[in-house]
Amino acid sequence: MGLYGRPRWGRLRRVSALVWIAVGSLAAWLWLLLGQGFFWRTDVRLPACREPSDWPVVCVVVPARDEAAVLPESLPSLLAQDYPGRAEIFLVDDGSSDGTGELARELARRHGGLPLTVGSPGEPPAGWTGKLWAVRHGIGLARAREPEFLLLTDADIAHAPDSLRLLVAAARTGGFDLVSQMARLRVESLWERLVVPAFVYFFAQLYPFRRIAVKGSRTAAAAGGCVLLRADTAERARIPDAIREAVIDDVALARAVKRGGGHIWLGLAERVDSVRPYPRLRDLWRMVARSAYAQLRHSPPLLAGTVAGLAVVYLAPPVALVAGLAAGNAWAASAGGLAWLVMTATYVPMLRYYRQSLALAPLLPVTAFLYLLMTVDSAVQHYRGRGAAWKGRTYARPGAALDEN
Repeated sequence: MGLYGRPRWGRLRRVSALVWIAVGSLAAWLWLLLGQGFFWRTDVRLPACREPSDWPVVCVVVPARDEAAVLPESLPSLLAQDYPGRAEIFLVDDGSSDGTGELARELARRHGGLPLTVGSPGEPPAGWTGKLWAVRHGIGLARAREPEFLLLTDADIAHAPDSLRLLVAAARTGGFDLVSQMARLRVESLWERLVVPAFVYFFAQLYPFRRIAVKGSRTAAAAGGCVLLRADTAERARIPDAIREAVIDDVALARAVKRGGGHIWLGLAERVDSVRPYPRLRDLWRMVARSAYAQLRHSPPLLAGTVAGLAVVYLAPPVALVAGLAAGNAWAASAGGLAWLVMTATYVPMLRYYRQSLALAPLLPVTAFLYLLMTVDSAVQHYRGRGAAWKGRTYARPGAALDEN
């Protein structure tokens, strides 16, 4: 071919690679669209249920560390639960420095409603995350009431008045050992609009909600902000002792229950909301990075595969479209454009669920790139040995669990 053939051959190789990457991305998106449990649909809501003839005793366990800023919005909603049976709240003040426990007592005096007990477990021993140590203490307090169900809910979660009633009815009707709702997270700031709906979208992609409820399936997950759990199931699964070091405690809890033969359900909430603000990118970055590498089991091969997967699935489509148009390569441009279109279409239902502008849907590759950087940063922090810090508590040992409360 001579000197004149070499540049042309190099261009052909680059174009061919671009086409293959674009086609691979399109194939991945067609599989995600049809073969990943229809994860992109947002119609998995609390199952239809009938009210039981007798309402069981329920104890609500709320681990709380430095939550004075959000308690005035969340705790009154628990106190005001319209539940026909006996229910009691156990708020566990996990070493707060902002008066969380006293504020909780004051809110109970002011609002009335369900009885409230405030406990304090002391500092967690080695091998325990702060949140799970607080949950253990709360379950211990609740055991004296002999509840049939435990509602594990975070201090930033606000519940509609009928939330507990509907959760119990759904568990009784469906025969579920665990019923969990993913609270609707706050979406007000610019960064929340860009990042938060995608956070739930990616979670559903990893753990398709429809598969979770299928008996015998290996998919198991829960959303820690709202978990109704049968007390005897918790005892059989040794919750939370069996998962005391878990970073992602809600997923670990669901897996422990399902391994023990329990029937679990997870879906999107309609009347359960998180009131915690994440106004800056730094706040959202910390929320994701604190557990991203733990999700990959601190595995460098899994990290490399995840970075490559995110690049091919989310970043390649717009790059292939633009590069294909610039190079006059119709195959690359068409495959990249179609992949981007399918990606955008799958994100639209989540944006509608969060009542956000559909103009954000084509920006999903930008958000995916941010998540890629957060995941890499999570690994970097792990290998620097700095440990994880959350709510003023630091776990210095590399890979140690952190308090997710």
